[in-house]
Amino acid sequence: MNWDETGADATDPRLVDSVADGEDQAVEAALRPKDLEEFVGQEKVREQLDLVLRAARARGATADHVLLSGAPGLGKTTLSMIIAAEMGAPIRITSGPAIQHAGDLAAILSSLQEGEVLFLDEIHRMSRPAEEMLYMAMEDFRVDVIVGKGPGATAIPLELPPFTLVGATTRAGLLPPPLRDRFGFTGHMEFYEPAELERVIHRSARLLDVEIDPAGAAEIAGRSRGTPRIANRLLRRVRDYAQVKADGVITREIAAKALGVYEVDGRGLDRLDRAVLQALLKLFGGGPVGLSTLAVAVGEERETVEEVAEPFLVREGLLARTPRGRVATPAAWAHLGLVPPQQGQGGVSGSGQQGLFGP
Repeated sequence: MNWDETGADATDPRLVDSVADGEDQAVEAALRPKDLEEFVGQEKVREQLDLVLRAARARGATADHVLLSGAPGLGKTTLSMIIAAEMGAPIRITSGPAIQHAGDLAAILSSLQEGEVLFLDEIHRMSRPAEEMLYMAMEDFRVDVIVGKGPGATAIPLELPPFTLVGATTRAGLLPPPLRDRFGFTGHMEFYEPAELERVIHRSARLLDVEIDPAGAAEIAGRSRGTPRIANRLLRRVRDYAQVKADGVITREIAAKALGVYEVDGRGLDRLDRAVLQALLKLFGGGPVGLSTLAVAVGEERETVEEVAEPFLVREGLLARTPRGRVATPAAWAHLGLVPPQQGQGGVSGSGQQGLFGP
């Protein structure tokens, strides 16, 4: 066996996977901007947030609570770390699904230091009892800890030091109004333009010591779905291809070949996206078809199709949601190089079922 200095088997797949995950996390952490000036994109949110933080520092006070909403990968976690750095405060990171009881939240809040930033990711998934405790903590910096059960239960008030809560959500509509209204600043994160993603890619390439030309950066940016996290991930995969198959320099040709290997097409569609479109077009004649039926056709869970593939396909104008089901747009037929069936032809009817009297 190949043992490392700790006595663990260095060839153990679990150890190898753990090391790989750690390396990916280290790379992602290194690519995160450290201040607002370095942060690319989200101009309005950056400008507004800069005013909030500058004013708080000038008053010598803790910054207002901040709510950041938007799709995954747009920089909500990065901005929370920047808020802590700008305020010169430590940050504690947790998530809504991890807080299932009020006691879980009370334990976190009671251990916060004055001015500390608490980042609560996916805040809309927190349990209702914890939400109700958070109301008082955000507004009055106090929580009531319940001791005992039944008629003999006693509420012990616990004072909290001033802190800043940064909540992040991908589904702002699921937040109850009383919680949403307690945030002093709300910022909505928009998808990035290709030019902004090119700036992100050039910056990440410098940090990764990768040589990339403008055309190569533009090719990756155009397939990154408007999301910096995806842009950085694709950059790392293209870097691998360039190191193994070329001279290490990323050009448009190298980027296109590399992303072809990883099944990311010219518009950023991946294997799942294309599988959904192909099923919708070839099996159901373009729809309408129910989401559950579509998910079965591609061999995925309903939630996967709805939350992973659908938002991008709708945003790209390739798929539409209707009261009768999912429908492909003319752009979807054109993207896959298929010809839509003529009205009245046999095949799939408007209900998504095989026509009984089709030729």
